[in-house]
Amino acid sequence: MDNERIREICLGLPHVAETLNWGHRLVYWVGDRAIGGKMFAMTDVDGTGQDVLAFHAGAERYHELLENEGIFPAPHLARAYWVALERWDVLRPREIEEELQRAHALIHAKLPKRTRAALALPEKERARMIRERKKLLAEEEKRIPVKKSFRSLQRS
Repeated sequence: MDNERIREICLGLPHVAETLNWGHRLVYWVGDRAIGGKMFAMTDVDGTGQDVLAFHAGAERYHELLENEGIFPAPHLARAYWVALERWDVLRPREIEEELQRAHALIHAKLPKRTRAALALPEKERARMIRERKKLLAEEEKRIPVKKSFRSLQRS
């Protein structure tokens, strides 16, 4: 298992978007962030972090997964039931794939009604909505400098 295989798995799931955040984290979202999507997994791209993969485990699986050596509470996200893998061989490839599918499903179920409705739109309409929303957010950042600095902090 490696970053490329994780990327294939995640992008193969419905309505997944990816972003590079915090300089070295490839973050996978259920739904685009611009329309209220939420992240469900992330990988360390350059190997500078303490984990190779972090994902949402859900309340039921969280403690069970932590019993495995090499799996620990994900920094800054543990209270939301995220776990992190120290190295790729902590779980078998099939188990990692199943956990990512489960994380995607759990986060999709928690999306706001408005976001789920946007994801249900036909592809062209959804893409247009996302473009318009991103344009609106960019204009808003230009008009309100305080929000711009806050948003830039969120993205770093």
